[in-house]
Amino acid sequence: MSTLPSTTDIAPPGATTPGTGPGAPTAPDDPAFLKVVPARHYARWVAVVAVIVLVTQFVHGLATNPVWEWGVFSDYVLSETIVQAVWVTLQLTAYATVLGFLLGTVLAFMRLSRSPVLQTVAWTYIWIFRSIPMIVQLVFWFNLSALYEQLGFGIPFGPVFWSVDSNSVIGTMGAAIIGLTLHQAAYAAEIVRGGVIAVDHGQLEAAAALGIPRLRQIRRIVLPQAMRAILPTAGNEIIGLLKGTSVVYVMSIGELFYQVQVIYGRNGRVIPLLLVATAWYVVLTSLLSVAQYYVERRYARGANRTPPPTPLQRARRFVRTLRAAAAQRNQPVIPLKPLGDSR
Repeated sequence: MSTLPSTTDIAPPGATTPGTGPGAPTAPDDPAFLKVVPARHYARWVAVVAVIVLVTQFVHGLATNPVWEWGVFSDYVLSETIVQAVWVTLQLTAYATVLGFLLGTVLAFMRLSRSPVLQTVAWTYIWIFRSIPMIVQLVFWFNLSALYEQLGFGIPFGPVFWSVDSNSVIGTMGAAIIGLTLHQAAYAAEIVRGGVIAVDHGQLEAAAALGIPRLRQIRRIVLPQAMRAILPTAGNEIIGLLKGTSVVYVMSIGELFYQVQVIYGRNGRVIPLLLVATAWYVVLTSLLSVAQYYVERRYARGANRTPPPTPLQRARRFVRTLRAAAAQRNQPVIPLKPLGDSR
């Protein structure tokens, strides 16, 4: 049985209940009355200060340590000998990259083939050339004439119609390109294979249902989609190949590192000459990284319809913003007319 409240228990209109008036204390758990204190990342600030101190010390050492010999560095960094050596390094990188990825693509599709013979041959090639160090391969190809004095053309296991001396066909530069190409092809094959198997198999099934030839399926459907997975690893591999060309110094080829060794072997300026080589490698790898960024951006158009702006576009937008702000500040201030003034 419920009872109705008496008239004395009902508050009149406009009255406040006890504990809710203007002078009443607030509840301790009311979010509106809690004091917000920002998080204090003391460890982060300590790390920032430590990093700034270390970077400042390093820059100060570069500027003040006389062992760096910046005068010697400036004399040799753009010298004719060094520039020619850089050109040789770029040639080795370009030839080995193009030929290595062409051969690697063939090996990748051999591994993906249904033929056990092609799979076995491709797997064996990749296994052997990834197991042998690059310097061993280069020395082997440099001494190929000791194994095969002549190279000929004829019927297999039969008479030879035409032959030539090995040294006249494969010189020092040719041996270096062959060694770098065969070594690079083993890694390129796995990079391409990884990109191809990342493509949904339903794409090939749909293309086969439409009657598209197999070669066109690979060229127009599979590879464009696989490039998004191939490019990051391939770019990293090409940068590694650029630096790996320094190994050909064992063949006395005049690439960058070999020429730097020759120069500091004559004048004894080891540190500044090594700094010359370091500066050129940094510049070349930076250019390759920029090229990789734009190539990846191009192949990402299908997955990202509105790609983020490039660093150059951000810089242009920032300059336009600064110019607009400066133009707005330079505009003359037009005084307001007082009310009622019709002049």
